[in-house]
Amino acid sequence: MITFSFLGEDVSSLSNSNQATNSLSGNGTGQSPISWFIFGLMASVTFVGILSELMPSGILPQMTAGLGVEQTQVGFLVGIYALASAIFAIPLISMTLWINRKILLLALLTGFAVSNIVVGMTSSYYLIVAMRILGGICAGIMWPMIAAYGTALVPENMHGRAITIIMAGNTFGVSLGLPVMTFIGTQVGWRMSFIVLGLLGAAIALLAIKFLPSVEGEKLTQSNSPIAVLKIPGVWIVLALTFLAVVAHYSTYTYITLLVETLEFVGGISLALLIFGIGSVISVILSARVIDTHLRGLIVSMLACGLIAMGLFVFFRGTNGVAHIAFLLWGLAFGPLVTMFQTAVSHQVDEAKAVATSVQSSVFNFSIMIATWIAGLILVHMPETGVLGIVYLSILCFIPAVIITFISKKTLDAPTA
Repeated sequence: MITFSFLGEDVSSLSNSNQATNSLSGNGTGQSPISWFIFGLMASVTFVGILSELMPSGILPQMTAGLGVEQTQVGFLVGIYALASAIFAIPLISMTLWINRKILLLALLTGFAVSNIVVGMTSSYYLIVAMRILGGICAGIMWPMIAAYGTALVPENMHGRAITIIMAGNTFGVSLGLPVMTFIGTQVGWRMSFIVLGLLGAAIALLAIKFLPSVEGEKLTQSNSPIAVLKIPGVWIVLALTFLAVVAHYSTYTYITLLVETLEFVGGISLALLIFGIGSVISVILSARVIDTHLRGLIVSMLACGLIAMGLFVFFRGTNGVAHIAFLLWGLAFGPLVTMFQTAVSHQVDEAKAVATSVQSSVFNFSIMIATWIAGLILVHMPETGVLGIVYLSILCFIPAVIITFISKKTLDAPTA
């Protein structure tokens, strides 16, 4: 048996991919350890998912010129993806709850591959919108489903770490994948970025067929329905924090290229994304160590980093050095964004974790849509403030989020068991 090391923990490979209830490290429970490779493969799925969502943000000028549309129309492609995810997440998670998790994930990867390849090959803006909706539907099912899929493989006291590893694909997608795809889009062509991403999704699907363990679905009942989940007060606290944090981050991130130009940032968008990415990777590594024991402290710290970063953008603008620190802090805040709140909402329920995370994911994606919509309104109707008006919006969201998190000790403190 081959043993790997992740963040100081032993992670051993499965001798049989069908061993579905396992642990990330030996813990004396008698459960067989699960492999780093399995969780890494799951992380590659979220990597594709986040890149599919954010791709237009990195190549906004190229898509605008290539399609002959306005910048806000390309920004809309991010928003409509998020809207489709938000609308369809809860009903489709409920409808597909009975399906084997592996089979469902393969279907979703096929959807990602097809939607991205078609976007890369068509000149029709309306067909691109349709494919973005398809991709958004797949993402709406994937985000909550894969979190529940992963937690089914580990004991309760390691759910946070399992979600962190799986959702690391989200962080690496933003920090590494998006800069690479942006480079391809600027140097080779924006269409090639989407085609490459579609082919990557197809390759991951082939690996998943062979290596991912099979986990049976579950029957939808009154106790694990979305209505039952929404009766839990703690869930509403997590949903409110999700909304505030997502609007704070994504309103500005959608127009990060304009922010860099407005700040006259030394090094340009490539360096800004690199620094942002480094911060994201650092925070994911750190959060994996503490998320199961200090969840509330982690959330407060990450929200505070985001607030400080936005404050530096406003008060110091593009001052060399300060702006670079701001992008690093913003990356720190952004890294565990998905992980923190999916872990928090999963702690509020004993069962129906897929349904609970689907509700949280739906709010997450609705929040992205709202963030891009409000940001677009600010750019159109407040031209004198420009993109810095969006930064002010972020600050107005970060402040109450920090306060709510700080006072929600009973809800957000991680369980000790």
